Amino acid sequence: MQQAKGPTRTTSKDTSLGVGEVAQRSGLTISTLHFYESKGLIKAFRSAGNQRRYLRSILRRLAVIKVAQKVGVPLSDIAEALQALPSERTPGVRDWRRLSRNWKQSLDERIHALTQLRDQLDGCIGCGCLSLKACPLRNPGDDLADEGPGPHFRY
Repeated sequence: MQQAKGPTRTTSKDTSLGVGEVAQRSGLTISTLHFYESKGLIKAFRSAGNQRRYLRSILRRLAVIKVAQKVGVPLSDIAEALQALPSERTPGVRDWRRLSRNWKQSLDERIHALTQLRDQLDGCIGCGCLSLKACPLRNPGDDLADEGPGPHFRY
């Protein structure tokens, strides 16, 4: 496991957090924190006693991860965005603004797709066409036929 740079001892002046503290403060389970770490979303370091420790700034990252997941941003996109944040210092307002600007187009596309689905769902459920060729919501103009046989999904 890669270790992030940070304090290597636990003292009364230590501002790092243990995995249990991070779990409690973030509302996530310890296993979720370990999973995020395995996917490169967050980093921990080891104390002199070999305990997993996190910098306090991890709480902001975890909040961003939770919000992004809630609006449907895939973990791979979240990981990619978080890689662009500075690792040598706590990200500042400019860093977070840059990250959110990069997600704006993707979120706008999702909003459009969800709005279209919401507005056409009653017609889709009640139409009974059972035809991907004729479905104006899922396959307008039978565009998906060009992608070959089998199921395909497009927003």
